Amino acid sequence: MTARTLSLMASLVAYDDSDSEAERETAGSFDATGQMKDTSGVAGPPEKDFASGTLDVPKAGVQPTKHGSCEDPGGHRLPLAQLGRSDRGSCPSQRLQWPGKEPQVTFPIREPSRSSLWTSHVPASHIPLAAARFKQVKLSRNFPKSSFCAQSESETVGKNDSSFRKKKCEDCVVPYTPKRLRQLQALSTETGNSKEMEPQGPPAGRAPAPLYVGPRVSEFIQPYLNSHYKETTVPRKVLFHLRGHRGPVNTIQWCPVLSKSHMLLSTSMDKTFKVWNAVDSGHCLQTYSLHTEAVRAARWAPCGRRILSGGFDFALHLTDLETGTQLFSGRSDFRITTLKFHPKDHSIFLCGGFSSEMKAWDIRTGKVMRSYKATIQQTLDILFLREGSEFLSSTDASTRDSADRTIIAWDFRTSAKISNQIFHERFTCPSLALHPREPVFLAQTNGNYMALFSTVWPYRMSRRRRYEGHKVEGYSVGCECSPGGDLLVTGSADGRVLMYSFRTASRACTLQGHTQACVGTTYHPVLPSVLATCSWGGDMKIWH
Repeated sequence: MTARTLSLMASLVAYDDSDSEAERETAGSFDATGQMKDTSGVAGPPEKDFASGTLDVPKAGVQPTKHGSCEDPGGHRLPLAQLGRSDRGSCPSQRLQWPGKEPQVTFPIREPSRSSLWTSHVPASHIPLAAARFKQVKLSRNFPKSSFCAQSESETVGKNDSSFRKKKCEDCVVPYTPKRLRQLQALSTETGNSKEMEPQGPPAGRAPAPLYVGPRVSEFIQPYLNSHYKETTVPRKVLFHLRGHRGPVNTIQWCPVLSKSHMLLSTSMDKTFKVWNAVDSGHCLQTYSLHTEAVRAARWAPCGRRILSGGFDFALHLTDLETGTQLFSGRSDFRITTLKFHPKDHSIFLCGGFSSEMKAWDIRTGKVMRSYKATIQQTLDILFLREGSEFLSSTDASTRDSADRTIIAWDFRTSAKISNQIFHERFTCPSLALHPREPVFLAQTNGNYMALFSTVWPYRMSRRRRYEGHKVEGYSVGCECSPGGDLLVTGSADGRVLMYSFRTASRACTLQGHTQACVGTTYHPVLPSVLATCSWGGDMKIWH
């Protein structure tokens, strides 16, 4: 090859290099701020655009911004350039397809520091929302991203976004609430809006506020304290309608101290028991929330300053009204349904419930002093006889082979059974009541009648007198005698209050008392014509 040919080839190569350099220079220019402007509309190859660095993931409609550096052919460091200013002729591998459901956000472009282009990181305030949500995507320094890699990344981010939204929706799911709980919540809301709703007591386990039971005597009771009890008259009108319990009222009892007999004790399935001024004002004096379950039984202490309570939470509490403290606390082996103080020794009481065993507790020691075992399922009521030397228990045994164990007579000291051949009919007896003057007691039966028995062995039942006309129907309907003993009163499952003549067993009066079952009735110990009744609907009425 001649020298002329070699020189011609060298000139052609030089010509081609100059053209490529000129095209590179005219492809983009820099403004005064150091940002490169794209004037050719043709994007460079991927090898030049994606250098080593961190790629921020923008929102839909915002092109990715590359934070890194580049150099010119001479080795000089050039300012940071923004990629993708124009979509014309751009490579598909540079268009990252991100979810387009989020609103467009435009982020300000800041000039990075010139002194540390290779080692600088993106400021925390400049991180877009998508980049903060997902992990940063690290790109290789020498190996550019292909279209397949970009597409796989887009699908991965789309899956992450859908899983995030799915988890967010799962967090918003409302948990299921049982129907019984919804009904209780609705009932509490309705009663909370009522004006007659009484304020609730302190939470369970906290001592309630003291209740002042001073020497004050009600002006209505004072005239009757020093006189003999007159004949009981039949009440006709409602003096007070007491509301405040959020559940059925189980029992009611007047204070046994005559000078303080204006106070009425009530127990309820709403886990509380209350003390009311049921003679003067009809207001609730104090609410006691000592139990975590329904309070089935509570009794005034004979002194009138303490209340013994037992509930379905197996707990026993003796509360002092003047200080609000618990003088005695015990735990039974069964749910408690009945409590009775010993008529002579007031430090001893009997408790029975969902068990075949009854227990005698001593408050002074806080221990069980005696147990009474019977082959039965549940104790419904307890009644002391003969000044505490004997007592009766009624059970729920009503089958053909166990009807003789419905009412059992016990010796209190020896725990021996005196008789279990008292009531031979196949009905249970939910309540027992002692006559104040005659040696007889009443037994409420589920046969819709009251039976009369003798308190002397062999405890025979009267065949001539039977008080019937009301309905029991499985409720624990109580019965009681008037202080004079001439009237008997009982509730009914249909809400009525019925009074009978003790001598003739005829019906003396019928009161339309409550809308639901009337389960408790009690005469005032001093006032001759005052009667208190309670119902399964949670309300109480004072009649006069």
